[in-house]
Amino acid sequence: MPQGSVPALCAASATMFSLGIIFLGYWGLQEGGDWTLADKFVAGFAIIGFAFLGIVPWVATSPVAVDENDSKVRLARWMFLSGVISVWLAIVVSVIF
Repeated sequence: MPQGSVPALCAASATMFSLGIIFLGYWGLQEGGDWTLADKFVAGFAIIGFAFLGIVPWVATSPVAVDENDSKVRLARWMFLSGVISVWLAIVVSVIF
């Protein structure tokens, strides 16, 4: 694994998490009224994305038995990608519907 990939992965995860929170504030999560099906999809995708992005630093920095074992970093990268895709799906659904 390249030198600095764990700090970069953690920083990128925190950045995407904050961008998602900004999106939810702009989208109007606290507006009154009934939720439509599209609103529920947006909130669902966002929550799933936040869950993945929030766990990435914990997984990436968890101890491993052998120093050369990069399975935790690979899992963290997969979780980061899943979180980013989910947050972007929330944004796309909110724009389309």
